[in-house]
Amino acid sequence: MSTIISCQLNSNETMSSNESTNDVNWRDRLSSEQYRILRDGGTERPFSSPLNEESRQGQYHCAGCGATLYESHQKFDSHCGWPSFDSASGHIRYIEDHSHSMERIEIRCGECDGHLGHVFDDGPTETGLRHCVNGVSLEFAPTDSGTD
Repeated sequence: MSTIISCQLNSNETMSSNESTNDVNWRDRLSSEQYRILRDGGTERPFSSPLNEESRQGQYHCAGCGATLYESHQKFDSHCGWPSFDSASGHIRYIEDHSHSMERIEIRCGECDGHLGHVFDDGPTETGLRHCVNGVSLEFAPTDSGTD
């Protein structure tokens, strides 16, 4: 699986190519847990993300660079312990991962190369996919309800 999907950047934040490769900048802009996951490829504890329970309409952005990655309509409750999506709206890189004596597909932000999680082919929707994403690698931006 090596699909690249179109990308949208959050208009509030962009990263230059120099900034994306500078470790000091990453450490300054990310929490220690975000750094461990996005830059070192770690995994957050299951069921620890408040995004598991997020049900409002909106967009999920990369916590590293602000790129839009997922929309709320793509999210579903997989009961796996991490926010799950059946497809992506943004630029996602898919990489074969043979670590831990497993064969998986790692997903990374296509803009800043931040580790997001893994994608599996056991999703319950028509795509058949489950993007299992570390919640700390995402920031949620609710859609304005439009009521005044």
